[in-house]
Amino acid sequence: MYKQLLRPLLFQMSPEDAHHFTTSMLRRLYHSPGGEALLRKMYDWEDNKLERKLFGLTFKNPVGLAAGFDKNAEMVDEMAALGFGFVEIGTLTPRPQEGNPKPRLFRLSKDESLVNRMGFNNEGVDAAVERLRKRQSNIIVGGNIGKNKVTPNAQAEEDYEYCFNALHEVVDYFTVNVSSPNTPDLRELQEKDPLKHLLQHLIDLNQQKAQPKPILLKIAPDLSNHQLDDIVEICLELNMDGLIANNTTIEREGLLTPKSKVKAIGAGGLSGRAVRKRSTEVIRYLNQQLGGQIPIIGVGGIASAKDALEKLDAGASLIQLYTGFVYEGPTVLKKIKQAIASRPALESIER
Repeated sequence: MYKQLLRPLLFQMSPEDAHHFTTSMLRRLYHSPGGEALLRKMYDWEDNKLERKLFGLTFKNPVGLAAGFDKNAEMVDEMAALGFGFVEIGTLTPRPQEGNPKPRLFRLSKDESLVNRMGFNNEGVDAAVERLRKRQSNIIVGGNIGKNKVTPNAQAEEDYEYCFNALHEVVDYFTVNVSSPNTPDLRELQEKDPLKHLLQHLIDLNQQKAQPKPILLKIAPDLSNHQLDDIVEICLELNMDGLIANNTTIEREGLLTPKSKVKAIGAGGLSGRAVRKRSTEVIRYLNQQLGGQIPIIGVGGIASAKDALEKLDAGASLIQLYTGFVYEGPTVLKKIKQAIASRPALESIER
């Protein structure tokens, strides 16, 4: 129904307007009498074989919603009703910010992909905290944190610390985002020395808490093998809880969309089917270099059960959807979970 009826209507709107319309309708349905039960009946599907235990958390299934879809923690309960095993909110910054000028989200329909240059638009971490205090579901929630655009990299640590402290009581794990291409100079924090310093600072903060939370690092697919080796070295040295591979890419090679259209869109991060292959390559390389010592959450170009299994076979312990969810609709989630459950149990890293 989604691909035949709803998606053609939504794709007549701008991508950002379509997102706001869809999420608004979903919230209304969820909060209407019997709405939650209807959503669960239509889309949710669970099996005990889907359960995964990683970094001290128990995930009822390994399929999560990637950061960026629910930046402000407005849809956590609704995503739980659709059957996600976990939801990652954000990216959140200390202060609210509007993000980059519109239009800033573009469809590449021939490639089943998106280009975004949103720029960490969000209402600020404190607003998200208040929403999370009121949520009804017990779904696992990750807090994806970043820095404000106006904060220079020399003071980025303060922004991450603020978000970390604000969210600590209301999320189950953290994702440190230093890999978005849409905040000026942010990716420079992926370099070895500044990255190690930032992560060590957050780890030290975490150890002072009564109940430390897992800390994961989200990386870009555009890193060279040498840079990935640095990431591996840092993660092993600091005993990081996990890696998320990958964020969006700045590459534009091999697209079906005409080059003139791609050029007219301009800068931004590419996500969706166009990044599937590179994302899987990075996951496989990281898993080999890590020797299975640190769990990987695989994201990038997952739009079918086959895509999901590819990521798991490459070494991912969990996966996340975003662009594939936009193009395929909520039924893709059930199909992926059914495909995973039908396979022999995969070894998972329990930490």
